[in-house]
Amino acid sequence: MSNPLKVGIAGLGTVGAGTVRVLETQAALLAARSGREIKVTAVAARERGKDRGVKLDSYAWHEDARALAGLADVDVVVELIGGADGIAKDLVEAAIANGKHVVTANKALIARHGTDLARKAEKAGVTLAFEASVAGGIPIVKALREGLAANRVSRIYGILNGTCNYILTNMRETGKSFAEVLAEAQKLGYAEADPVFDVDGIDAAHKLAILASLAFGCEVDFKSVHTEGIRDISAEDIQFADQLGYRIKLLGIARRTEHGIEQRVHPCMVPEKLPIAHIDGVFNAVVADGDFVETTLYEGRGAGAGPTASAVVADLVDIARGHRIPAFGVPSSALTKLPVSPLSQHRGAYYVRFTVLDRPGVFAEIAAALRDHSVSMESILQHSRAPGEKVPVVLTTHETEEGAMQATLQAILKSGAVTEPPTMIRIEAF
Repeated sequence: MSNPLKVGIAGLGTVGAGTVRVLETQAALLAARSGREIKVTAVAARERGKDRGVKLDSYAWHEDARALAGLADVDVVVELIGGADGIAKDLVEAAIANGKHVVTANKALIARHGTDLARKAEKAGVTLAFEASVAGGIPIVKALREGLAANRVSRIYGILNGTCNYILTNMRETGKSFAEVLAEAQKLGYAEADPVFDVDGIDAAHKLAILASLAFGCEVDFKSVHTEGIRDISAEDIQFADQLGYRIKLLGIARRTEHGIEQRVHPCMVPEKLPIAHIDGVFNAVVADGDFVETTLYEGRGAGAGPTASAVVADLVDIARGHRIPAFGVPSSALTKLPVSPLSQHRGAYYVRFTVLDRPGVFAEIAAALRDHSVSMESILQHSRAPGEKVPVVLTTHETEEGAMQATLQAILKSGAVTEPPTMIRIEAF
């Protein structure tokens, strides 16, 4: 058997400790599958005395993670600190410069700096691996980069954030408000104390930018991802969705269009008949459409110590085997800068919920705005209340252009027909 692959792990939080546990528990299995031992030689974290559920006494300890990049007895640096910049970026760049392979679960780092880091890794002749950065234990990076290598992918979409999926699932099952379910998710540890990255769609946007690069062979372009979260989804919207035969999911969607690459993260109305409509709780799912394989679906746990550590270790096994492949499936010099398809040119159907005063003429004003912007209404729902009271009115449209839909909503808002800004959710039938 060859010499051990020596690993330095930076960051000993949930995933870092989980990675140590997997490497220790599965040591014999991993050695058999990779042809050599995978051995942790050094770790880095700030608090040495913290109980992490694993024994760390036999490993060299460093408070400054950047020290791992210069150690002679480290072949691979595993970066599990997180964050797009700061120590995480410094460590990865230093490790590459020192000729060390890098494995990371850091989706923000790869989404914002992935193209540049891939170029540096190729120039240094080392691997940059990030299976754990997207969808936890689902091997979607390897699937796109290798399993679907014979296909031209036209579209990739999915549920990329377990926290949002958990919240939307519980809102549907309990009838509770977003705020109530978020508070419960925080108590259970499914949502962070500061949930902005999750509930505002930023986490999913990081992941979508990575998937789009892998799927389309383009530079990672996080700045071009249109991003909306789930804060404005109400219990009423969940109920209306059920009545209309839909489920509400926060989806990341990337696709090729005649105008360029479209990348967007936002709540969607998904028909109940589709498999992705039934991916509930903290689970993730990714769907890829290829020209030869057609539609493929990947489902699993998108976060947590076990699933994410499993993905980290899978990358280590590839390195131990000597399996080398460009970070995004093609040499970084071949990654193209594709034009961005403006969201205003997106075509689709829409769900809109208005809050209006129950008075004569309201529907005429709404209908006039729809007519003036060539938006065709498909259906309408209204729950009756006493005259003069506020009432929710829901309509769905036939396929139309996003720009026309936004202009229609602005016209309705300015007309005084509604008492508050309308809620719009895009309908995705796929």
